[in-house]
Amino acid sequence: MKNTFGNNLSVTLFGESHGTAIGCVIDGLAPGIKIDTDYVNACLLQRAARSDISTPRKEPDEVEFISGVKDGFTEGTPICILIRNTNVKSFAYASLDDTPRPSHADLTAEYKYHGYQDKAGGGHFSGRITAPLVAAGAIVRHALKGLGIEIGTHIKSLYNESDRDFTDYASDIAYLERASFPTLDKDAEKKMKETILLAKEELDSVGGVLETAVISMPLGVGEPWFDTVEGVISHAMFSIPAVKGVEFGDGFAITKKRGSEANDPYTYENERVITTKNSGGGITGGITNGMPIIFRVAIKPTPSISLEQDTVNLSTGENVKITVGGRHDPAIIHRARAVVDALTAIAIGDLLVTRFGTDYLACGRQN
Repeated sequence: MKNTFGNNLSVTLFGESHGTAIGCVIDGLAPGIKIDTDYVNACLLQRAARSDISTPRKEPDEVEFISGVKDGFTEGTPICILIRNTNVKSFAYASLDDTPRPSHADLTAEYKYHGYQDKAGGGHFSGRITAPLVAAGAIVRHALKGLGIEIGTHIKSLYNESDRDFTDYASDIAYLERASFPTLDKDAEKKMKETILLAKEELDSVGGVLETAVISMPLGVGEPWFDTVEGVISHAMFSIPAVKGVEFGDGFAITKKRGSEANDPYTYENERVITTKNSGGGITGGITNGMPIIFRVAIKPTPSISLEQDTVNLSTGENVKITVGGRHDPAIIHRARAVVDALTAIAIGDLLVTRFGTDYLACGRQN
């Protein structure tokens, strides 16, 4: 039962949605990396439930560092992060013990853990468990900033509404870091929020596509086969419960082009080799080529909806109807961007540590 991601920089998750606490252990971070608690809290706030487009469940998400941090800096030993659950209402899930929610992990968890799993709120499968991931990712992301590497994610599309593309990567990423709702266009934000509220009013949910940019990555990072940059990032992204697809650069659209259109020509600029376009999303042969890493993830609609659905009763063997109670999001995509940013940082950090050594992330240390 593995709950760890990463090779030389790794994160292990623990806890359940309605348990006493959730958390993670970060291993492989060099000593002397600054822990900016304000930045960690700002990243967690981007994940937090807000207003009427999110779940009514509100959690303070106060991070406790149990080990590995002293006087605001990493010690170089494993960091244990704890976030206590304070707003738990497990009674709302009692009726779901024998009736798995469609497209939720209830059924698969039952068969994997033979009924011993904590079912309340989705247990270990809940999106609640992404909170410590965001905290861990914020630590790594802040270290990456010291090296000039920036990460930003926006909602490329939600249901039938779309945002504009990245244009000036640096300024767009800086804008997204301050934005409570992650679109680059204000009109797109308004329309997407209206779409979420309409789905909520109709007791339904919506999904969409998140697009991420990583800039200032050094050339030559990644392995040619099983630990390609695409492979490591995709592994991280598919760890997010709602993700159902990942594509890099032009992605599936590249299949509609000829090689002459799809190839990224090289040129010299300021004594540096660059590509004149970026169909490959900053990756060639599984290795960074110095251009911005661009990828998109598909976020499915929240499976817990209030409309009546078909399911089964595992105790009686009957086909039954179910109406899901509890507190749920009509859309999670605006909150998921914080999780995508965090796991991108962890994946990039692991790739860099693998390529350049454990102390690399401390090279930009801010004392």
